[in-house]
Amino acid sequence: MPTVFSAPRFLRSLARILAPLMLVVAPLSAGAAVQQAGPIQQLRIYEIFDDTRDAFHDRFRDHAARLMEKYGFEIVAIWESRREDRLEFVYLLEWPDERTMRDSWERFMADEEWAEIKRQTGREHGRFVGEIEERTLRATDYSPARSFAD
Repeated sequence: MPTVFSAPRFLRSLARILAPLMLVVAPLSAGAAVQQAGPIQQLRIYEIFDDTRDAFHDRFRDHAARLMEKYGFEIVAIWESRREDRLEFVYLLEWPDERTMRDSWERFMADEEWAEIKRQTGREHGRFVGEIEERTLRATDYSPARSFAD
């Protein structure tokens, strides 16, 4: 006897197959939407060295910060920190979203002027930066609003 197509039976079977997948996919897509919501902050921590400290600060202040602004970087605050025998340069950026952050970094790192500045200062002063740490920060829904620049 030939099988008769039954739309209700087909839909119930399809629902039984797709339901477990939705338990996995729905939270992932909801999480992706939350991650893309902005603004976000980016914390950057550079190991710097005592012997090139002043030259590093000159290069960041006079060149990197200027070029970063050209590519939409919003520098919120800049610090220096010492941990045991390690000197660190720490700064906080704010971005409207992760895509803007990634695109801006890509354009900045491809900038020919920045590449030439790094080559020139590297020849003059040697190594400026050791280890680099980076964290993308997303505020919790109960995080107080703060202005770090004031």
